Amino acid sequence: MITDLLNKNKTAIIKNWIRSVLETYPVETSKFLELKKDRFSNPVGFTISSTAECIYDEIINGSDFGKIKLLLNDIIKIRAIQNFSPSSAIGFIFSLKKVIRDELGAELSEKKNVDEFSKLESAIDRIALIAFDLYMEAREKVFKIRVNEIKAGSFSVNTPVNKGQIKLPGIK
Repeated sequence: MITDLLNKNKTAIIKNWIRSVLETYPVETSKFLELKKDRFSNPVGFTISSTAECIYDEIINGSDFGKIKLLLNDIIKIRAIQNFSPSSAIGFIFSLKKVIRDELGAELSEKKNVDEFSKLESAIDRIALIAFDLYMEAREKVFKIRVNEIKAGSFSVNTPVNKGQIKLPGIK
């Protein structure tokens, strides 16, 4: 049964999945995120590391998509305010499929596991769609905050508003 294989190889799969997530960052940032495990000095790395295992457990043992959505929320919010494209921000979900294939290789090609792995891949795809929805919600909030800052006049000196692209009373 594939669930047994995934539980047996859980540590290696999660380690490699976290590494693949961290590799989406620039090299120096990736090293920092991987080495610093403290939640206060490295909240991004801590969030990714601590949440990945919970997401993995839900995917292989339950696929409670409501719970997975809650678990994904913090990672997606972080990636939504960073300079990731939507595909890069949620691409780490898809990388789990590759990590599992790399780790389990031959066992996945056995006839008894092919159908189960196909179902697992479908669940991962559904989770990616959930992550995309979360990403878009978070980006929308970021843009609303920016608009409200501009409306309130709390924008910085370097914003396009002050470079003459948008005319506001009292600003030349």
